[in-house]
Amino acid sequence: MQGTTVRRAGLALAATALAALAACTSPDPADRPRGDDRAPRGSSLAALRSAERATERAGSARVESTTTMGSLMSMTADGTLGWRDGITGTLTITYTGGTIADTMRRLGTTSMEARYLPDAYYARMGEKFAEKAGGKRWIRYGYEDLEALAGGSGAHLGDQMRSSTPNQSVRLLLSSGDVRKAGEETVRGRPATHWSGTVDTADVTDDALRKRLTEAGVTSETVDIWVDERDLLVKKVEKARMADGLMTQTAHYGDYGVRVRAERPPRSDTGDFEDLVRQGTGRP
Repeated sequence: MQGTTVRRAGLALAATALAALAACTSPDPADRPRGDDRAPRGSSLAALRSAERATERAGSARVESTTTMGSLMSMTADGTLGWRDGITGTLTITYTGGTIADTMRRLGTTSMEARYLPDAYYARMGEKFAEKAGGKRWIRYGYEDLEALAGGSGAHLGDQMRSSTPNQSVRLLLSSGDVRKAGEETVRGRPATHWSGTVDTADVTDDALRKRLTEAGVTSETVDIWVDERDLLVKKVEKARMADGLMTQTAHYGDYGVRVRAERPPRSDTGDFEDLVRQGTGRP
């Protein structure tokens, strides 16, 4: 297989693997500066902090999401994720439109299984791809090696994959100066409180968060979350204006505490992404 084709597919898979986890990441709560005048106050702050802690403590959930990133990609993801000791879990990702879907269609598949382990992400490709990749049906992406995908931004991808959790949306709202309670609603039959806010990247006082948003090309973002009576996040909608268009993601979370399994694919059926690129380009 030509190295450029492998690399193009590899970039697409890495991007969609990250998008399936979450739209944007934010730093750990300990990284946020205290006393930020733009942070929510009073009952809003207490409610959001409770949601953040409860969702983090739950440790795992079933996830269903839809994501659109301008003309680049639209996709759905469905499966279970855990975050007690690094991200683990299995998702089925289906490409429904955009240039990435076109790329994957040429490679013989518009749907794939993604497995997340603490040190690496695995993507199961179709038979057509395997025929051109030495018979390997799985591609492994070591998080430490992701910088090879796209220069320095690859390392950012690795950091995001390791740290993405559902409560990152709550953390993002905590850095918004205009977060507000939008009302009481019903989400899939459960009563939930709707919270909403807008984050302008230029106004973010947290240096680490501002850097991550800037590297992702985000200039502004609106975040809506729905929290149930157990303080658990049950739905989120994020919309961000990025350099290459509008990104939107809607995700539903349920079955918190579900058992999560993510087995490593057989070594004999797995190719490392960087090895595939070297084979395709003739690099030693």
